[in-house]
Amino acid sequence: MKADRIFGLGVILIASFYLYHATLIPTGFLSDPVGSRTFPYIVAGVSLLCGALIIIFPDKITDWPHLRVYGKIGIALLAMYLFAKTLRPYGFIIPSAVVAIILSYLISPNIKNAIITGLSLSIGLFLVLNYGLGLGLFAFG
Repeated sequence: MKADRIFGLGVILIASFYLYHATLIPTGFLSDPVGSRTFPYIVAGVSLLCGALIIIFPDKITDWPHLRVYGKIGIALLAMYLFAKTLRPYGFIIPSAVVAIILSYLISPNIKNAIITGLSLSIGLFLVLNYGLGLGLFAFG
């Protein structure tokens, strides 16, 4: 119970910080009728609601995860950070394949399946984003 309430409070604090910064987004003269602030307001509102619901309705029995889980979370965060840093110099396919392989291996430690999943996801996402949505992604650096 206590862990859920701490997590809910953290979600509310982060959502409040996000909402405050969303109010600082300048609105252009020729902007959309909805405006550029609407999506951040919606995200902040949903996050605030979820944080409040976690505090109001915590689980009966909650345990903090083992230290090994925190290590996996750290590896996942590092992989995503390195993806953002290597996307421009190496293109989309190689960094996304590496990150997908790492994340897949963290979920299910089978290297063969992780490689198949990573390569398939990388190529599939590139095709959808580049040709389906028309984003100008570079396949390779």
